[in-house]
Amino acid sequence: MDWNDRFAASGVGRPGPPSVLVGREDVVPTTGRALDVACGRGTVAVWLAARGLAVDAIDAAAAGLALGRELADAEGVSVRWIEADLDDGLPVGPAYDVVVCQRFRDPLLYPAFAGLLAPGGLLVMTVLSTVGDTGGRFRAAPGELRAAFDHLDVLVDEEGDGEAHLVARLR
Repeated sequence: MDWNDRFAASGVGRPGPPSVLVGREDVVPTTGRALDVACGRGTVAVWLAARGLAVDAIDAAAAGLALGRELADAEGVSVRWIEADLDDGLPVGPAYDVVVCQRFRDPLLYPAFAGLLAPGGLLVMTVLSTVGDTGGRFRAAPGELRAAFDHLDVLVDEEGDGEAHLVARLR
């Protein structure tokens, strides 16, 4: 799949929280730093920036980042957009108060996600899952996120309908 083609055809999105946070937005701080990994069109990154966070957003698809820039401009917020291939790892930098990753799964990066969190930092992840769906190489096994982040304080751990969601805080 060519993500640039897919994003170019999809158009600018609307800012919004990750689906697992709908109705739980109060767990997200309104100050500090946030990282949106595999940000796509940047709808979550712009939502985080509108909440008051300083946001870095990373994706490999230039077309998605361009749509994110357009959305951020329309919403009057600032986001630092980073084009990078996550197969090369996550960027090294300062700790984040919030790290979000939606529908990108690479278990080899799970330790890096936790390592990017500041003390008390919030991790928000959604990956495709075999729970309630068929298998496949991009889908997590049951309990994968919980097991990978069992050293964090888990606030939400949900699996079903082909997705696994985790919201956790660094102790």
